[in-house]
Amino acid sequence: NRWQEEMDRLFDRWGVPVARRFAQAVYPPLNLWEDDNNLYVEAELPGMELNDLEIYVNGENQLTIKGERKQPELPEGTWHRQERAYGSFQRTVELPQPVEPDKVTAEFKLGILTITLPKKEEVRPHKIEVKAG
Repeated sequence: NRWQEEMDRLFDRWGVPVARRFAQAVYPPLNLWEDDNNLYVEAELPGMELNDLEIYVNGENQLTIKGERKQPELPEGTWHRQERAYGSFQRTVELPQPVEPDKVTAEFKLGILTITLPKKEEVRPHKIEVKAG
């Protein structure tokens, strides 16, 4: 949005790159959605290695993604900008409803982590047939 772009421009002018200001607060960026049976989380983790990721379900309604984005060896020379954030991160999100922690699956492909969290049976919608009387 325009307001955010203007704020980013002002901070960049003062030498505070956007990536560093918000890296800890919103990293990794993610989407969370659901269907009748599952919750789904997709997290963007470009440049990450599978070995550097950990996923936890805390209780039945909290998901934690934890990891470390390692800084590559930097070539010699003069750097003019370095906006990519490196280091350890942890992001915990509240899930909108309880899930089955033992049935959670995750896949990491092309820098996208996709987590499937089956909803607890009692919170899934159950269709009830209405009979003509």
